[in-house]
Amino acid sequence: MSGHSKWAGIKHKKAAIDAKRGKAFTKIIRELTISAKQGGGNPEHNPRLRRAMDDAKAANMPADNVKKAIQRGTGELPGVTYEELVYEGYGPGGIAVMVEVTTDSKNRTHSEIKKIFSSHGGNLGESGCVSWMFQPRGYIAVEKSKVKEDEIMNIALDSGADDIKSDDENLYEIFTQSADFEKVKKAVEDKKIQIAVAENTMMPSTYITLSGDNARKMIELADELEEHDDVKNVYSNFEVEDANGRK
Repeated sequence: MSGHSKWAGIKHKKAAIDAKRGKAFTKIIRELTISAKQGGGNPEHNPRLRRAMDDAKAANMPADNVKKAIQRGTGELPGVTYEELVYEGYGPGGIAVMVEVTTDSKNRTHSEIKKIFSSHGGNLGESGCVSWMFQPRGYIAVEKSKVKEDEIMNIALDSGADDIKSDDENLYEIFTQSADFEKVKKAVEDKKIQIAVAENTMMPSTYITLSGDNARKMIELADELEEHDDVKNVYSNFEVEDANGRK
């Protein structure tokens, strides 16, 4: 789950370090196709395609699959036409939720996403109902075992990052403006430092802390949304207390 609430951080630690968040081939193929359609098939001139190709490599996707997905996007091969949509709504406890999807059937996807929300105590809202709470940001995470804190801090800040934080577990988290994301990412890569997560994302301006039943329902809602084949990203503004009452 993106959005970088404390729960989002947990999700990254659990899944992101394995094959770039463990994206399914289906989702990667869709992203390859759409990014090639919008920005062309040359990753040198298409940062979005380059990121999709990185995800494909991390997931060990065969090169032929990648090539065909890109060719469908550029029109060299026939293929399905995908549409990008954003759904907005509320989870348990009034949590703001944004869901980015890539679909070849708008009506089907809308019906399925609506059902997921309602089955976990949430509801879909009108366009714009929660998006004002989020801002586009760049996010890069590096495992602490890969680099010293002083080194990664200097690289990040010197290349234009807004902030760098050391989380409670095993990651250094770098935050950038969206326009500076590629520059900062390249600066880290140029130093041969392995990146665990690198993405343009949406971060909330405020967080709501959940516990008990609402926390369980919200986590289940987020998990089921992310498992849906059409869902590309889920953003939210919740954080969860641990057993000691810490956020």
